[in-house]
Amino acid sequence: MRVVILYDRIAETGAHLDQSDVLEQAKAVDRALEELGYESTRLALSMDMNALIRDLKRLKPDLVFNLVESVEGHGRLIHLAPTVLEIMGIRYTGSYADTLYMTSNKLIAKKILEGAGIRTPQNYPPNGLHNRNILPREHYIIKSTWEHASIGVDEDSVLRMGNPKQLFSEMNRRKDRLGGSCFAERYIEGREFNLSLLASQEGPELLPTAEIHFHDYPKDKWKIIDYKAKWDNSSFEYHHTLRSFEFPERDQPLLFRLGMLARKCWELFSVRGYARVDFRVDQDNLPWVLEINANPCLSPDAGFVAAALQRGLHFNRVVERIIREAYR
Repeated sequence: MRVVILYDRIAETGAHLDQSDVLEQAKAVDRALEELGYESTRLALSMDMNALIRDLKRLKPDLVFNLVESVEGHGRLIHLAPTVLEIMGIRYTGSYADTLYMTSNKLIAKKILEGAGIRTPQNYPPNGLHNRNILPREHYIIKSTWEHASIGVDEDSVLRMGNPKQLFSEMNRRKDRLGGSCFAERYIEGREFNLSLLASQEGPELLPTAEIHFHDYPKDKWKIIDYKAKWDNSSFEYHHTLRSFEFPERDQPLLFRLGMLARKCWELFSVRGYARVDFRVDQDNLPWVLEINANPCLSPDAGFVAAALQRGLHFNRVVERIIREAYR
C-alpha cells in the first residue's frame, strides 16, 4: 500500500517551535509505516492547492496520512487539505474537513457545545462587546479563535476587568500575535485535564486520563498551559507543568464524568480516528470543556502518545489503528 504523509510546509528560517514539531510527527509516522510494511512518501503542503493536486496525481497514493495542522502557518486553513482529498476521492486518516473546521474555530465549537448542553466557559468575541456597557467583573483569558498549540498565550493573557471597551482594546492589541482573530473566555480556576480518544471497532476508546500539575507555581502566577509551557524547554513553565496519570480513589467519579463528556464530544463533532479533549474542573468539581482537538499532535513526546503508551499501545500500533479506521 502506498501512503503519502501530508504535513505542513515549514519555512526554512523563522519557523516557530510549534510549527517545526510537525516534522518530528512526519518522521515518526514515516518510521512506523516502514516498520509496518507500508510504502510511504512525505509531502509538504503549501498554499498552492494546484501543486498538491498535481503531486497527488503523480504519487497515486492508496491513502494519505493527514498531519496537516496549518497551511503556511495559518491554522484557520486546516480543513483545506482534507477538502481537496475529498474532492479527489482519496482516502485519508483522521477527521473529515467539516469536523476539522468546526473544532478549529473555537467560537463555533463553543456554540455547538452550548447547544448540546455541554458546559464550556462563557466567551466574548470582539463583535459581542460593542453593545455591552458592562461585563461581570471576572478574570478573562484572551485566546486565538483559530490557532492551537497555545499560540500567543502567555502569563499576561489573563486579565481581570468588567469594562467591555477595555477588554475590546486588549483583544485588538493582541490579535496579530493570536493569528489575526481572538476572543475572551472566562478563566476557570481549578484543575486541568486532557482526555485522549482512539478509534476502535467498538467505537472511541478512552485512553488513560492525564492531569497537568502546576508544580511549585508561585501563588501570583496563573496556572495556564501557555506557549512556553508547551514549547520552550528552557522555561520555568515547561519544566513545572507535569503530566500525571495517577489519581486517588476519590477522583474516580470525576474521571468517569470526564470520560462520558469526552465521548459525547467525539459523537457531537463526528470525530474520526483520534482526538483529544481539554478540560478545566473548577473548585466545585464541575467540568468545563475548553477545546476539542480533532487532529492532536502525534510527536513521540506528545500527550496523546503518552496516554497511548500508558494503555500499553506502542506508537506503531496507534498508527495502525488510525489507518484501519480510515478504511472502516
